[in-house]
Amino acid sequence: MRILLAFSPFGRRPWLVSCGAATLCALFTLAGARAAEIKVLSTVAVKAVMENLIPQFERSSGHTALIEFGTSAVLKRQIDEGARFDVFIVTPAETIDDLIKQNKVVAGTRTDFARTSIGVAVRAGATKPYIASVDAFKRALVSARSVGYTDPARGGTSGVYLAGVIERLGIGAELKPRTRLSAGIPALIEAIANGDVEIGILQISEIVPDSRLALVGPLPPGLEKATVIAAGVLTNGTHPEVGSALLRFLKSQEAVSAIRASGMEPI
Repeated sequence: MRILLAFSPFGRRPWLVSCGAATLCALFTLAGARAAEIKVLSTVAVKAVMENLIPQFERSSGHTALIEFGTSAVLKRQIDEGARFDVFIVTPAETIDDLIKQNKVVAGTRTDFARTSIGVAVRAGATKPYIASVDAFKRALVSARSVGYTDPARGGTSGVYLAGVIERLGIGAELKPRTRLSAGIPALIEAIANGDVEIGILQISEIVPDSRLALVGPLPPGLEKATVIAAGVLTNGTHPEVGSALLRFLKSQEAVSAIRASGMEPI
């Protein structure tokens, strides 16, 4: 019987391993030493929380995860065009189901891990408008100096939804001169923070982490929009086992705490 000091693939703490044969010891040593690099494609709706969680995953697993953010529609086009990634994080969650049917995401790997809602934001320290009802929300928009959201043409969830809400409320023409469409979430956040946009509408998970913004609240009852964030392992990835490990980590207690702190609801 031999005793081997090996390193866990889930951390840097040594394990004492009892090996009955030299071959088994060698295999165990190789498994412990092996580390992989995976590529993750993620919706910008969870950018803040993923930038927090990825380093935690890397420390606990010994693997490396390179992450690229964008709007769901743009990311989906990358997948459709054959981009090679290991994990896809997207909203709405049904996108993963569609990709499973196309054999682009591994069946059975859909993992719903968070729910976020579209909310209203103002610059930190600014007066918060009253938006508790549909009528109040409508009055707040038409009274604002400027209203901002992401350009619906770019396919972002909140921007597409807001365009529909404004059409439904019948205030599109009235708001048009004061509407500020942003190319993406970072640009919208900057516009709210520097005062160019008085009222901004975006995912609550994009509002809460930025101290320059203040959350007014979710859209009022009757207009509310909750979105499930889901992840899946892509079939053309190079390390599906590490991708699956990341998905499990997104359901861990560490992830749950970070998700809640970012203004989202863990699933």
